[in-house]
Amino acid sequence: MTAELVCLTLIASRQFRQELFDYLTAQSDLVPGFTASDAAGHGETVRLLTPAERVKGHADQVLVRIVLKKVGAEQLLVRLRTAFAGSQLVYWMMPVVEFGVVDGYSASHSHPSLDP
Repeated sequence: MTAELVCLTLIASRQFRQELFDYLTAQSDLVPGFTASDAAGHGETVRLLTPAERVKGHADQVLVRIVLKKVGAEQLLVRLRTAFAGSQLVYWMMPVVEFGVVDGYSASHSHPSLDP
């Protein structure tokens, strides 16, 4: 039986962008890599930290997606809760039905955290 893969999505204030990237890169035992993009946070629970955000009406954020085994995602969340306490880091985890690269490269053998 293969380990269940998940996509862990993290959303943080853009002020934590480099710190978060550096932290995730250092967690090489769990994080095989990640994809990040800028995001605009909207809603009642989103904190608008700067005058520019208040004028724009949205928070400047960074969105990070990591595909890894569920057990690794759970371990990473424990670490993130300590490292980013008080940062209001938002996350969710979703199952990954299939993961690979179109040119035939086997993603499951690219990093130990993705091995079955």
